[in-house]
Amino acid sequence: MDTAQQSAVIKRLMKLFNQQSDCYHRLIGVLEKQQGYIRTGSEESILAHVSLGEQIITEIFSIQKSIDPLEAMCPAVTSLADEITAIKAVLDALNNRALAQSEQNKTLLSQCMTAIRSEINVLATNPLAISAKRSLYAQAAVPSLIDIKG
Repeated sequence: MDTAQQSAVIKRLMKLFNQQSDCYHRLIGVLEKQQGYIRTGSEESILAHVSLGEQIITEIFSIQKSIDPLEAMCPAVTSLADEITAIKAVLDALNNRALAQSEQNKTLLSQCMTAIRSEINVLATNPLAISAKRSLYAQAAVPSLIDIKG
């Protein structure tokens, strides 16, 4: 590979690293917003952010599929080897941060689900809640005789 090709590969690789970094930043932002929606109980917003997060993760994997062959093409002894290593370390840190935020959201969502389940159990065993479900007319006796003479 001549110098011009090597330069083009390195330039493309750096561009992909920047795109992947941007994706990680967007993902972290989505996960942080999602955490707020979990706290407020906004189900539709949570679902929308889960979908958006999945799209970003798909984009990250797609970019990674482009990065892998370019890294293999780059010689290990380039002048940018240290810079590439530093960029990969930053990307790994962003990945870990996104994973930690996702785990926090998962824990928070699990706690919310536990609270909702216990509330349902309390309502299911509460006699006042059970009697409130019945109609006032359901307990009334059904007439069996009608006085037509009046």
